[in-house]
Amino acid sequence: MKASPVGLLVILLSGLLAVTSRGAEPTAEWPQFLGPQRNGISAETGLLDAWPASGPQVVWRQPGGVGMSGLAISRGRVLTVIERAGKQQLIALSSADGKELWLTELAPAFRNAMGNGTRATPTIDGQRVFAFTGEGLLIAVDFVTGKQLWSKDTLRELDSPQAEYGMACSPLVVGDHVVVTAGTAKEAVAAFNKETGALAWKVGRGPAGYSSPALLNVGGKNQIVVFTGDAVLGLNPETGAQGWRFPYETDFACNIATPVAYKGQVFVSAGENHGSALLALKGTNAGFEASEVWASQGPQSVLRTEWQTAILLGDHLYGFDNVGGAGPISHLTCINAASGERVWQQTRFGKGNMIAADGKLFISTMNGELVIARAAPEKYEELGRMEVLGSTRQAPALAGGLLYLRDDKEIVCLDVRKN
Repeated sequence: MKASPVGLLVILLSGLLAVTSRGAEPTAEWPQFLGPQRNGISAETGLLDAWPASGPQVVWRQPGGVGMSGLAISRGRVLTVIERAGKQQLIALSSADGKELWLTELAPAFRNAMGNGTRATPTIDGQRVFAFTGEGLLIAVDFVTGKQLWSKDTLRELDSPQAEYGMACSPLVVGDHVVVTAGTAKEAVAAFNKETGALAWKVGRGPAGYSSPALLNVGGKNQIVVFTGDAVLGLNPETGAQGWRFPYETDFACNIATPVAYKGQVFVSAGENHGSALLALKGTNAGFEASEVWASQGPQSVLRTEWQTAILLGDHLYGFDNVGGAGPISHLTCINAASGERVWQQTRFGKGNMIAADGKLFISTMNGELVIARAAPEKYEELGRMEVLGSTRQAPALAGGLLYLRDDKEIVCLDVRKN
């Protein structure tokens, strides 16, 4: 009997989402920058406690392209933005074998003194994927086919200048809207209808900076918290109305790390020898008032994260303390989130990025190494280190026990599950 068109579609979609027994589970998700909750933490368990002598099993390794975009994984697909053949391109690979499923051109190649290619990680939301290019194009494509659905030149629409080092915000989907930082004197943040691309709201002021917004429960409410180039903003998720603003100026507007929620408060940190602060929010008739619970600023700060978002586990934050103005020295550091006191520091660890899962830190370094360490406040305990690929700034992505990494040439998938 010949299958109906509807039946054929169901079969096709089932095949697209199916994977081999050693591939990612269809339900495993890392659909956006910093994972499911945009905090760099995975709830997965049953992962390796140390590297085998030969290192984790390489499931596949495929050619990629130039760029700083991270990896988003959903329903058996791995998505990232690469630069190849003079174009910024959104690529979708099979998580089972790395096979290219589709490739969509987004914009011409992006060139910048601080590195070429797209900075932002794509965001997967149901049947749509949202990408933000280096020059500020916000583009929606179909998850299954890669077909472009709409494109908005956000900087032209909002009359905004391009950030000096390129637009770097990874899109945040909240309800019917997709939110990005724009960075103008009048409209620092903007939301667009995720179905049509129509401008929904714009709010705030100041330079864009390079941080990605997050939906956090702080001050007793869900708020979009945005770290612009000169301030921290709290916005109503539905209307965009600004509830509070806390000034936080750094050299070159280099606020890059995403804000972190801790017991209803907001933790922020910046490099360029700036520092860290924990902010408390007090409700007022006008909205909220933000004040410092603790602050540690300047060259002696306990934590100066540059482009790495700190990971909060329990009452402790794990992050990279970068020395000097974007200098090469970086210390892997653990601090007490409540007090701001340093608990331990692995000096001169080197620059890198990380995520956390199953009581462990999975760390990628700019030397191309993958490090596994115990996530414990008592001391730094390294469980394994191996060279995986070339220099990279991207944090790993984890889905279904498979760990994904990329550099300017390759995308690699490693099996980090216990047997």
